[in-house]
Amino acid sequence: MRVLITGSNGLLGQKLIARLHAEEGVELIATSRGANKLAKLYPAVRFVQLDVTDQTQVEQVLMQEQPTHLIHTAAMTNVDECELNQADCWKQNVTAVENLVAVCERQQVHLVHVSTDFIFDGKEGPLTEEAVPAPVNFYGKSKLAAEQAVQRSRGPWAIVRTVLVYGVAHEYGRTNLVLWVRDSLRAQQPIQVVDDQLRTPTLAEDLAQGCWLAALYNASGIYHVSGQEVLTPFQMALRVADFFQLDSRLISRVDASTFSQPAKRPLRTGFIIDKAQRELGYAPHSLEQGMALVAQQAG
Repeated sequence: MRVLITGSNGLLGQKLIARLHAEEGVELIATSRGANKLAKLYPAVRFVQLDVTDQTQVEQVLMQEQPTHLIHTAAMTNVDECELNQADCWKQNVTAVENLVAVCERQQVHLVHVSTDFIFDGKEGPLTEEAVPAPVNFYGKSKLAAEQAVQRSRGPWAIVRTVLVYGVAHEYGRTNLVLWVRDSLRAQQPIQVVDDQLRTPTLAEDLAQGCWLAALYNASGIYHVSGQEVLTPFQMALRVADFFQLDSRLISRVDASTFSQPAKRPLRTGFIIDKAQRELGYAPHSLEQGMALVAQQAG
């Protein structure tokens, strides 16, 4: 297998490189729009700069590298930023996917595309793969349009949807709920966390494993890949405080109406992951196991 990863500098991209760089029988090509952040960690991994919004570049790189499989992790994922900068969001989340689909279809490259629970309206959850999408924000609309572009392909493809990803990455500016709660409480900083949203939080290593299994087995169709535990962010924050032995009295329970955010969030999502477990052998960590890994990596 010759596996090309887009977005190799991102959280999921980094976990895929870590998981696959020593995998027997896998030739790995890391690509990202920016310079390679992982050069010192994985000097043997081939890196090629690639802006997936540039159709000519996509064609040139895929022609040059000749991957058998492509795992597409690059995306604009800041939900509020997507709401405020819709043209840029569409370019990064939809146009880029259309570029990749066109070349993957032509070269019959197996494409694994990463999507999100935010394509749903939040009226019910947890959800199976058969749930009908109805996004409530522009990020969700862009990710649904990207899924539809993948589904129109006459090449081999799988879509891996996920929920509320957390983990530790190298030289990565963005945070996530686990790290934000831990760091805030360590600094004795009171925080407000919503208790009216349901999610199935996902360890980044688990998502990487799900994407890899979809590629390895040349999976076809849509797979829900997340953690198994259905939690509100507030419940999750209490578990973080307990795990890291921090003061949970600093955490205030609020609802989503407390915050004025440009983009609306779906209230209930979370995934039923039976299909990925059954067909791919996907087996996620528990939240405590995930936090133990975060503690080990982040100190």
